[in-house]
Amino acid sequence: MTANEFEPKIQFFQETYRQIVRQLEGVIVGHGEVIEDLLACLLTGGHALLEGVPGIGKTLLVRTLADVLDLSFSRVQFTPDLMPTDITGTNILTAGDDSQTPGDKKNTLVKNFRFQEGPIFANLVLADEINRATPKTQSAVLEAMQEGTVSVARNTHQLPKPFAVLATQNPIELEGTYPLPEAQLDRFMLKIFVNMPTPQELTDILTRTTGSPSPAVAKVANAERIEEMKSLAREVKVASNVTEYIAQLVSATHPTSPDAPDMVRQFVRFGASPRGGQAIMLASKVSALCAGRANVAFEDVTRWALPALRHRLILNFEGQAEQINPDQIIKKILQARTK
Repeated sequence: MTANEFEPKIQFFQETYRQIVRQLEGVIVGHGEVIEDLLACLLTGGHALLEGVPGIGKTLLVRTLADVLDLSFSRVQFTPDLMPTDITGTNILTAGDDSQTPGDKKNTLVKNFRFQEGPIFANLVLADEINRATPKTQSAVLEAMQEGTVSVARNTHQLPKPFAVLATQNPIELEGTYPLPEAQLDRFMLKIFVNMPTPQELTDILTRTTGSPSPAVAKVANAERIEEMKSLAREVKVASNVTEYIAQLVSATHPTSPDAPDMVRQFVRFGASPRGGQAIMLASKVSALCAGRANVAFEDVTRWALPALRHRLILNFEGQAEQINPDQIIKKILQARTK
């Protein structure tokens, strides 16, 4: 595709993106970077892990996003007694009349199983406090996140498109929680920190939420348009030197790598997987389109390094004892490889 052919598509992407953000900002106060992160996940087929204290708008943000995009939405409150079938769905026994002739006295009831879909069958699934469920239940969403399908009783059911799991974690109250295993954390494209609002933002929140009900948001896109934007993002070009830079960043998170800074060798046990590099590259393509470019730049890569890698670093005992923040390590890597 030539540059002249690609230009109208970039404009289409930018205009739709701006409309989505404008509608979200009409309801959500602040969280501009969080909105960008969520849209980057949705427009590349990824999933997001949101971490923040209760009451700062995580659920409202996801629900509003579903309304703006006219997508189906479901919310699952994860608790210790939640079972996998409560999420995926299960086969239920039904009975039907097998008679072909009305009034036939030999009518018999035929019993069979019918699959009853669970809340995972939605475009946007909010997994609220996902670390409160047992590992068995947490694993119920793994196939859905990776394959876009659900398997029950030897039958595979296709999930709707687009599909995204947006999970939340409370970083404060850890009693009675089950930390997500590394294999599941790796399935999340980005880990997003949802911070407390500033005093000015808090003033706006109080004004908006204690007066007249907010007007309904406009639906500015739909599932078909989101799929078009996803396909367009895949077409953005990445130069070989940018690809090599992403690979070097990911490689530098491993303590055995010759490119690893001293901080990585001292505090990291295992570095990021190739999925970390994929997350950076895909999110960079979205930000490139938002900036009106048909190619990824180094500043795009720097923008997405933190949310794409922070949950993929496994600290060693010394790193945990020193309470090292993975963001500190990633920033050190970026400084060592500044372009």
